[in-house]
Amino acid sequence: MLSQLSYTPTSVKDFYNNIMAAQRDLSGQLQKMQREWDERARENARFYVNTERQDWTDAEFFESGERTVSEEILTDMINICQGEDPRHMTVLEIGCGAGRVTRALAHLFGQVYAVDISGEMVRQARAALADLPNVYIFQNNGKDLEVLDGTRFDFAFSSIVFQHIPSRDVIESYVRAVRKRLRRGRLFKFQVQGAQALDIPPDDTWLGVTFSEQEASEMAVRCDFEMRYCYGAGTQYFWIWYFQPRFLSAAWRMHREYRLRMIYRNGRSYLGTVLRRH
Repeated sequence: MLSQLSYTPTSVKDFYNNIMAAQRDLSGQLQKMQREWDERARENARFYVNTERQDWTDAEFFESGERTVSEEILTDMINICQGEDPRHMTVLEIGCGAGRVTRALAHLFGQVYAVDISGEMVRQARAALADLPNVYIFQNNGKDLEVLDGTRFDFAFSSIVFQHIPSRDVIESYVRAVRKRLRRGRLFKFQVQGAQALDIPPDDTWLGVTFSEQEASEMAVRCDFEMRYCYGAGTQYFWIWYFQPRFLSAAWRMHREYRLRMIYRNGRSYLGTVLRRH
C-alpha cells in the first residue's frame, strides 16, 4: 500500500504535465499562425489569399471567388443541398481570408458564417462585404468554432486553408468542431495538403502538414465522419468529402468501435504503467 501511495501522485502529476506541455505547444503554434497571417494580410491580403496575381482589383478578386464556387460548389449541388433550396441553407466557411469566396457563397446560400484566425483578414473581409446582410464574419482561435455559439450548419466548406496549417492536431480539432455543428447527413467539403514529397519545416504556416488518402480516411473515423469521396491525393489541392453519418450507419458504427478500442487501449496502457512502477 505504501508503494502504491508513493506512486500515484507522481503518475498523476506526469499525466497532467504531459497534457499541459501539449497545450502550450498547441498555443504556440496558434499564436504563430495568427501573427504570420496578420503580417501577410497587412502586406497584401489578396495576394496571400490567391497568389495568381499581386495587384487584384475588387472585381477581379471577387470574380475569382465566383469561379471557385462555380467549380467546387455548383458542380456538386446534389451532395451539398440534398434536395434543399440553397436559399434556405446556413453554411460555414473556414478560413475566409479577405472574403474572396465568402461573397460568392452569400449570393447562393441563405446565410453564410465565416471564420478566420487573422484579425486583419477579418477586418478587411467585413469592410469588403458590408453590403451583404446575410454574411457573418468572426475571428476565431484557429482551431475550433466556439466563437459561433450554438449555430448549426447545412454545409461546411474550406478552400486553400488547411494546406497552410502546420499541425495535424489543429486540423483535426477543426474537423471535430465541424462535426459538432453539422446537421446529420450533411457535407463538409475541404482541402488539405497532399503533396507528400515536400520538405516542410514542422512550424511552416505556408506549406502546412501533408495528408495521404489513408491518413485522411483514418481521421474521418476518429472524428465520426464518413469519407465518401476524395480527389487530388498526392497534390497540394487534395479535396475531401466528409459526410456527417446518420445514426446506425456503417460509418457511425465504425466510429463507435474505434472509440471503444481507444478506451480499452488507453486503459491497458495506463494500468501497465501503474503496475510497472508499483
